[in-house]
Amino acid sequence: MIVTIANVIDFDQFLKTFSTRGVDKRREYGCKGSQVFRDPDDPNRVWIFFDWKIEDYERFLLDPEIPAIAQELALRQPPVKADPVAQYDS
Repeated sequence: MIVTIANVIDFDQFLKTFSTRGVDKRREYGCKGSQVFRDPDDPNRVWIFFDWKIEDYERFLLDPEIPAIAQELALRQPPVKADPVAQYDS
């Protein structure tokens, strides 16, 4: 699992692009699914959980189409990947 945090300018625009162009591009790189959470304290901050292998995610970031898609996502700045600090069975 990969978790990223992003600040968006326009949430509706973000979701529209994330759920269309974003899905197609992520699938190309082996992403098996994602969930978007809106921060309850900041409506312009989103948490995205991806079912994705890290090596496929890193290849995705190198795709030359990503900057244009990122711009269409209406991001304030590039998303930040949250690094895991622990893992538990339950």
